[in-house]
Amino acid sequence: MKKLFLVVILFLGIAVVVISFSELETIMLTLQKAHLTFFILAIIVQLTWFVTTARMYQSIFHLLGVHESTLTLSRISTAANFINVVAPTAGVGGIALFASEARRRGHPAGKVTVAAALFLLLDQAAFLVILSLGLIVLVRRNDLTAGDISASLLLLGTAITYAFVLYLGYRSEEKLGSLLGKIARGINRIVKFFRKEEYLSEVRAHEFAHEVSEGFAGLTEKPTSLVRPILWGILNKGLLMLVLICAFLSFEVPFSPGTIIAGFSIAYLFLIVSPTPSGIGIVEGLMPIALTSLNVNWSQAVVITLTYRTVTFWVPFGIGALAFRTLHTLGEEPSASGA
Repeated sequence: MKKLFLVVILFLGIAVVVISFSELETIMLTLQKAHLTFFILAIIVQLTWFVTTARMYQSIFHLLGVHESTLTLSRISTAANFINVVAPTAGVGGIALFASEARRRGHPAGKVTVAAALFLLLDQAAFLVILSLGLIVLVRRNDLTAGDISASLLLLGTAITYAFVLYLGYRSEEKLGSLLGKIARGINRIVKFFRKEEYLSEVRAHEFAHEVSEGFAGLTEKPTSLVRPILWGILNKGLLMLVLICAFLSFEVPFSPGTIIAGFSIAYLFLIVSPTPSGIGIVEGLMPIALTSLNVNWSQAVVITLTYRTVTFWVPFGIGALAFRTLHTLGEEPSASGA
């Protein structure tokens, strides 16, 4: 079963590459015109992003009394990102990978499940800080659209939902189990018109509620300590904006801080709310429009977008595929100690 899962995930990864082949051809032509120095700098910044992401996970794990090395968490988080791209499930696939690795390494699965869910929530909270600045820039320049507002509200609603579910699990296992059970029943009633078997297990819903409650039972510090991982999340977004700056510099396109903040905010916003994996096709279409509204020439906006997406999507995608493959082939021994 494990081998079948590995084959399916890698097959989906290949499918993403094949579907995006025309984009990859365009990217290769675009990069031939870029200043290599700034492009390499952008890749270095992106590699640093992997480390800060792992540090954010590590700070959350520490709150729950789980200790793991930065290198290990970097590999798992990169592999989880790969799974979330090829099998988009609002981050659930990545959480499942963390839970699986936790069991293999001797950590309580409940704590790691909560940690991975907290990462999603706090990462969105960190981005909402940046997004608020981006929206202010757009308002001041009269460039804020109904689509931007709708997508922002959708993201806010998603973050609030995550927070509510986690809070309920923190306060009451019974109430969370009851809520998730009702959701499972409601979805099953809708799905039964298309398939006879049960789509979501109510038993699994209650088991998940138990895992969440069990995970929070290990909280070793005050909830106010969540500020630290949020700061790591903001640093993460700062590094991605630095990649965008490198993309501008690669083609000698002038920019202002407002252009970077607003351009990044809109691109990352639609990456999150997009129905396609990591916003494939959506971000490439909307980011040039956003940059053009910020007084960037259209042709320059297109090459900047392609360069930015090369570094922030395709580089993590390739490294994530490798990380996922090694996690399932090296068979390394569980590590109970952190670094």
